Amino acid sequence: MNPTAESTCIEHREGPVAHAIEEQTPELPSDTFLWAAFGSIGLSLALTVAGPRHDALFVGQWAAPILLLGIYNMLVKLQGSDRIDNNF
Repeated sequence: MNPTAESTCIEHREGPVAHAIEEQTPELPSDTFLWAAFGSIGLSLALTVAGPRHDALFVGQWAAPILLLGIYNMLVKLQGSDRIDNNF
């Protein structure tokens, strides 16, 4: 039989740190991340008006990672930690 044609299922388990994080993140409301992203945009705007341009750019770049953390939070809520722990 052709080894490339075989369907293999590789068992994968999350590490203890990832598992601990994924147990805690579903407790955060999803709009926490949205408000934090809007807050960083607002703070960036305020810093731009106040003058420190580099600080404003630095803070303004926080919005994208915060929103990505929100997406991660939503995926953990919908899918759980990993497929083995969810008995798939």
